[in-house]
Amino acid sequence: MDTTRYDAVIVGGGAAGLSAATTLGRALRSVLVIDSGTPRNAAAAGVHGFLSRDGMAPRELLSVGRREVLSYGGTVIDGEAVSARQTPEGFEVLIADGRRFFGRRLLVTTGLTDELPPIAGLREQWGKGVVHCPYCHGWEIRGQRIGVLGTGPLSVHQALLFRQWSRNVTLFLNDAVEPTDEEWEKLAARSVTVVDGAVSAVDAVDGVLTGLTLRQGSAFEVQALAVGTRMEARSALLESLGLRPQLHPSGAGRFIETDDMGATDVHGVYAAGNVSNLMAQVIVAAAEGVVTGARINADLIEEETRWAVEGHFGPFSAASEAAVAKVVLDHRSHGFDDGHKAADLGPAATVES
Repeated sequence: MDTTRYDAVIVGGGAAGLSAATTLGRALRSVLVIDSGTPRNAAAAGVHGFLSRDGMAPRELLSVGRREVLSYGGTVIDGEAVSARQTPEGFEVLIADGRRFFGRRLLVTTGLTDELPPIAGLREQWGKGVVHCPYCHGWEIRGQRIGVLGTGPLSVHQALLFRQWSRNVTLFLNDAVEPTDEEWEKLAARSVTVVDGAVSAVDAVDGVLTGLTLRQGSAFEVQALAVGTRMEARSALLESLGLRPQLHPSGAGRFIETDDMGATDVHGVYAAGNVSNLMAQVIVAAAEGVVTGARINADLIEEETRWAVEGHFGPFSAASEAAVAKVVLDHRSHGFDDGHKAADLGPAATVES
């Protein structure tokens, strides 16, 4: 068992976790990152919208991030954290192989999982012909025949978004979407084709997306398919500490609620990235990691300053110091000694020493 007591244990080695670890490392903190090696964007060909890193393979970005953490004295291990508990000194994290690690503060950046509708062929095309975010993938599929698979109320919004990248957009209602009168008007105004009926299969030839087939048999050609997933925070570790995921206001999924700098309702426990912000792109998750890392460092400084103050003034709190002083000095009212001896006061008589 690793008995090292880290300033911070970070569970999740994605953009948020590695950015936080780098920030803390640069602040001369001892940091451990525990990573299960299952990033949300593993299926994507490249990261987009990340200044200076556009098009970089997701795992290459994480590899570079790990090297930066190590360069500032951080530690990164592979493993799946399964539970955590509070201790008098902070937090103990248990990983699947039985090892335990200790940290004064705990940051969880485990991300989320995308739940796809149970449609044949859909999962196989995820990250290839099937996409979800126009800002992540819109440029790559610009001008193509784009289908939008209806999964809920946000699908109309998604179709109108992808219309920016192509004039040929079709919304498949999939028995999951019922546009309002206002939404029908918007779809018509933007020349978005709407197809009724449930989708039974996503079609592909030699691994390349070719179209969709409806349950009643009709087939439609598309070159790319946008799907709004149900996003669920990977919150099991946080739930072991009593935190519960909340339903996102948009209805898109569940997330762990934090304040603006990543603090949860459990003192000393923080969250950043997709586990607490379902809509965060990679660069946003990285930025949240920096902010939360700085917040953790400030929290640790506050604690250490309190320790220093307590150490400077001895083992007594300010209140107990005042009480002892009153006992010792009361018999010297107005500077006159009433003749009582300090020796009669027992242990309190040693306060000056």
